[in-house]
Amino acid sequence: MAKRKKDDEYRTFQDEWTEEFAFVERAGSAVCLICNDKIASMKRSNVKRHFDTRHATFASKYPAGDSRKKACQELLSRVQATQQHLRVWTRQGDYNSASFAGSLAIVRNGKPFTDGEYAKTFMLDVANELFDDLPNKDKIIKRIQDMPLSARTVHDRTVMMATQVEETQVKDINAAPFFSLALDESTDVSHLSQFSVIARYAAGDTLREESLAVLPIKGSTRGEDLFKSFMEFAREKNLPMDKLLSVCTDGAPCMVGKNKGFVALLREHESRPILSFHCILHQEALCAQMCDGQLGEVMSLVVRVINFIVARALNDRQFKTLLDEVGNNYHGLLLHSNVRWLSRGKVLSRFAACLNEIRTFLEMKGIEHPELAETEWLLKFYYLVDMTEHLNQLNVKMQGIGNTVLSLQHAVFAFENKLELFIMDLETGRLLHFEKVRQFKDACTASEPTKNFDLKQLAGFTSSLLQSFKARFGEFREHTRLFKFITHPNECSLNADDLSYIPAVSVRDFELIIQTWNALPVTYDTLKRVSIAVLTMFGSTYSCEQSFSHLKNIKSNLRSRLTDESLNALFLKTSEKLNKWRKKNNNCRPKLISRRNDQFEICL
Repeated sequence: MAKRKKDDEYRTFQDEWTEEFAFVERAGSAVCLICNDKIASMKRSNVKRHFDTRHATFASKYPAGDSRKKACQELLSRVQATQQHLRVWTRQGDYNSASFAGSLAIVRNGKPFTDGEYAKTFMLDVANELFDDLPNKDKIIKRIQDMPLSARTVHDRTVMMATQVEETQVKDINAAPFFSLALDESTDVSHLSQFSVIARYAAGDTLREESLAVLPIKGSTRGEDLFKSFMEFAREKNLPMDKLLSVCTDGAPCMVGKNKGFVALLREHESRPILSFHCILHQEALCAQMCDGQLGEVMSLVVRVINFIVARALNDRQFKTLLDEVGNNYHGLLLHSNVRWLSRGKVLSRFAACLNEIRTFLEMKGIEHPELAETEWLLKFYYLVDMTEHLNQLNVKMQGIGNTVLSLQHAVFAFENKLELFIMDLETGRLLHFEKVRQFKDACTASEPTKNFDLKQLAGFTSSLLQSFKARFGEFREHTRLFKFITHPNECSLNADDLSYIPAVSVRDFELIIQTWNALPVTYDTLKRVSIAVLTMFGSTYSCEQSFSHLKNIKSNLRSRLTDESLNALFLKTSEKLNKWRKKNNNCRPKLISRRNDQFEICL
């Protein structure tokens, strides 16, 4: 077979395809004038196959020659007329801005693209009643009817907004002195691994924390796979990797493996030190489990009793009826989940509030658990209730977007000091910080004054918890001097190792500034760079966890076939609606949609 010509077979659109196969070139793709389908690969064989298989009737009606040429020209003229009509329509700012506003509202609430038509129908039904007494009711109805909110339109508007936001983010990151990343990987409802990339950077006087992308990982999720996917994204978006300061992960082996972990590969690729942090929330949750030995037996019994009641429909209904009859403030028990940070404390607290009813219900069912009436078991149980409440308060304090690595470190170190106070509180028997234990002890002492309580054992449990805390958070302790700089710069003595992670900061200039703190105010630029570097560091992957919760709401069992492009676009979230078009610019079409301070602004 003779070798085909390169221009005829690869990448280049041929003008004769318009008259021969009814195709035109549009935005780098070959588009069919008959069905408007796109052929991504511009090969004659692909275009011919589409025409022969999809439009055989057209081919037979208009044979090759003048008749087909005339028919194709008519199709082209019709498409051009339609495009001209659309150009006129896009100059009508009210319709266009309303379409963007409606699309953004649908995205912000996590609704399907198809809800645009429902929203339009809803507005028409309401407008018919609401504006019935207005003289321009017909004009209002006509505007609503002309507003485009089809599923395709909502999708295209969403992708357009997402693209502009992404471009603005990359531009701001390139202008920032440093940026840091929070990374985590999870599996969605369609068993596809999603790699969440969150960036924190300084833009002017504002510190921003935003999602850059959710990268689909369609094969294995080893460190090499995650690194390859991220570097492809970084190269595509032109991220300034020389400004990357630190990475925060969940501590999984694929992230922090010594040789093939993501962080190790990143350091090798960049050939420089990059700070790595194990999410402080994950480490706190590991410390908070407290389920070894005797306390583990207590928690195990609580979970067994709850599962007996809640996991069986009849038992659950009967127990709820019992709670209503006795006037309990709660209407049921909570199931325990190991992967939820606050679950243990909430489950124990609810169990304690319903303990009397639980005993009564188990007696009615003939189930024996004598531990529920034993003083020693109950003492450990109420200790767990109080201690998990303290741990939950710490966890909630460290949650949220925008927490600096310094504030997270202070929260953990302050809790370690509290644990020392708790040990003293238990050893002295005052129980000022253990309300449930104190109430139980007072109740037992009132009925049996000579009863002894082994509070020293509880102090031992607290001491073990303190040792667990001190054994973790190593990277946060190692860089304490660097973190402290933003609050007490004149008291810090940073060395070359501390400053080696911060690009464009020399130890010589830094020492000179510290030594002449009050005499050389013009040298604050170096101080500013160090402060910005510390403020941009992530201490937890909370933002990634939050993005996965958002992902779960978007990509559900009823909406599991979203494309990667649509899924990334749907991650746009704002708290405000699109600004209305300025009336003096009604005849202008939108050119840019940018995001500032979690709002969208349409620039004209």
